[in-house]
Amino acid sequence: MPIFPTPSSTPRPIRLAETTRAFAHESQMGKYGDEAMSTPYVDMTEFPGFFAMDPIDQYDAMLGEIVRKAPIRVTPYEKVAGAATLGAAIHHVTPAAVDGKYVMPSISHVTLGFDRAVREGIDACESRIRARLADPCDDYGRRFLSSLLHTIDAMRIWHARYMEALSDRPDMQAVLKNVPFRPASSFKEAVQSLWFLFAFTRLAGNWSGIGRIDKLLGPYLKKDLKNGAITIDEAREFLASFFIKGCEWIRTDPGRSTGDSQHYQNIVLAGVDENGESVINEVTYLVLEIVEELNISDFPIAVRVNQNTPDELLEAMAKAIRHGGGIVAEYNEDLILKALGDIGYSEEEARLFANDGCWEVQIPGRTDFGYMPFDALRLFQRDVLKMESKEESPALPEDFESLYQATVEALRGEVDRIYAGTRDGIFEKVDGEYRFRKGHPCPVISLFEEGCIEKARSYRDGGAKYTVRAPHIGGAPDFVVNSLVAINKLVFEEKKLTLSAFRDILLKDWEGEDVLRQYVLNKYTYFGNDDPESDGLMARLLNDFSDMVLSKNSECPWKFIPGVSTFGRQVDWLPTRASSPHGHKRGDILAGNLSPTPGTDKSGATAIIKSYCASNMQKLPCGAALDIRLMPSAINKGDGVASIMALLRGFAALGGFFMQIDVVDNSVLLEAKAHPENYKSLAVRVSGWSARFVTLNDEWQNMVIERTASEL
Repeated sequence: MPIFPTPSSTPRPIRLAETTRAFAHESQMGKYGDEAMSTPYVDMTEFPGFFAMDPIDQYDAMLGEIVRKAPIRVTPYEKVAGAATLGAAIHHVTPAAVDGKYVMPSISHVTLGFDRAVREGIDACESRIRARLADPCDDYGRRFLSSLLHTIDAMRIWHARYMEALSDRPDMQAVLKNVPFRPASSFKEAVQSLWFLFAFTRLAGNWSGIGRIDKLLGPYLKKDLKNGAITIDEAREFLASFFIKGCEWIRTDPGRSTGDSQHYQNIVLAGVDENGESVINEVTYLVLEIVEELNISDFPIAVRVNQNTPDELLEAMAKAIRHGGGIVAEYNEDLILKALGDIGYSEEEARLFANDGCWEVQIPGRTDFGYMPFDALRLFQRDVLKMESKEESPALPEDFESLYQATVEALRGEVDRIYAGTRDGIFEKVDGEYRFRKGHPCPVISLFEEGCIEKARSYRDGGAKYTVRAPHIGGAPDFVVNSLVAINKLVFEEKKLTLSAFRDILLKDWEGEDVLRQYVLNKYTYFGNDDPESDGLMARLLNDFSDMVLSKNSECPWKFIPGVSTFGRQVDWLPTRASSPHGHKRGDILAGNLSPTPGTDKSGATAIIKSYCASNMQKLPCGAALDIRLMPSAINKGDGVASIMALLRGFAALGGFFMQIDVVDNSVLLEAKAHPENYKSLAVRVSGWSARFVTLNDEWQNMVIERTASEL
């Protein structure tokens, strides 16, 4: 079995040195993740006065112990220094404990402003903090700013430990010496600075996205190439070390749940900069080359595609996509910029967009983001079909339009509930005004968020420039289209039975009605087949949902924006869902994100894209993901690369938002399920992340297996 199983018959290119590939292998096989788990946290139980401290002082004390006591790791083949070596950070907590219990959570769903820190250096950040301390601010603000200075001191301690550890590696020591405290002056320094800052945030347990790595690093590489300070091959090796070190949290046996690799360290490539100029550069292509060769799935990559994207970039994307793993995805930049403009971002700021470490769009380094998913299918079953009612014969809609309006009202009630809960969770009302409630301390995050220093407020206390919350409708294809289509056809048009009688059949989980169930499953055309009726119904309801959410922005002092997702929750939602009107029984795994229900899409990938794009994605500024799985045979016959390029180009032209393509054969997945020891590095796209298939539990593996594999 090869180290990196490849679903396609096309071999992976070999550009990197054998030592680099060996480093990648031991990292991807879990060596360093296992090491981290041997030292999970620092123990604060005996720390003097810890229990009498307020939370900010406790955090400062924990961070001080973390940087002094966390193991320092320097491996033989790495070129970039720094490692998050405390295993508890892998579990999304601050890796410090009292009597074995963790004290504080950590932060994710954020992409930090690493770019400014790399360009200006942390010394400049420290100067801004000290200048702000010289201005008037309340006691809490002064204490917060002092905590930021303590965080920088902690970073210096950690940096000094690495400088000492690199005494026998003068080449690495020279690159690390000045960064991240002074501005990076070369490509190597910029890569090292970015990694050190990122690793520091991870050391404290936080999961941040990387953001637009080519926009940040490209100018440094271009200058060094021009001056002859580095070759493109040397740059590839150096950047590969960055990506390999990002696999440091992989473990030999992480257990089986929703998959490993989901630490939100996403990367965004290409597109335009704040001035509207193309970002595409040498780093853009190096990143795609590295992940294609090494099959590194721990940095999911989204490429911003627009009407001017060159075929050369689409080809590089397609070549990486054809190997499977779902590592490279696509944003439609032109549409997203319009969507962000519609909700109040300036054109210059909108052009900076990345994501929250998954795929929900945000402005990096400026956004406190959170999303609130809900199961719309269960909402429909409970509130419209009254399938949880104790009444024997509850009143039900008598025609399709009444059914649709009842659906809209159920949805409106859920949006109102989410809005009120979000408002009351973030804010308290004082003297008639909304004020941010105080959250748990997070100075490491606040250091990289614009607004926190200026306001003298933490990221979780309203310090970030933007606070964004997004209700996400889940189960939309099953809830909106397929359930409504089936009821409309069977009950209101064909009049084969009443809605009440149909409800009784669903309550009995189709028992004794298999002929009718097969009729419903196979007779009607559901979402995903480029069908005007079902696609129009989806467009109508998503438009209504968007209007409900966006209308709230006149009431609240934050951005409240709609999105569509499940992120695999269709598995978690199974126990609360009843049988579905479109022929599915209780316990069946249904649609993920804004993708067709498994088995209902029968017309190929192009039809799926057309159905998805029939809705107005511009009114969903948080995003809506389309998952497509292609059979390897679909891209191995003829010119598969050109076919994938056509899908990418067509998706943007038709008005899509975000698309994830995976290439894998069910026979490979079934073999991996039966013999996981032979497929440890086989990656699949799960949702906003890719994960090694063998780390998914049975339900999540089945979810991936049951996705319809499409022909091109």
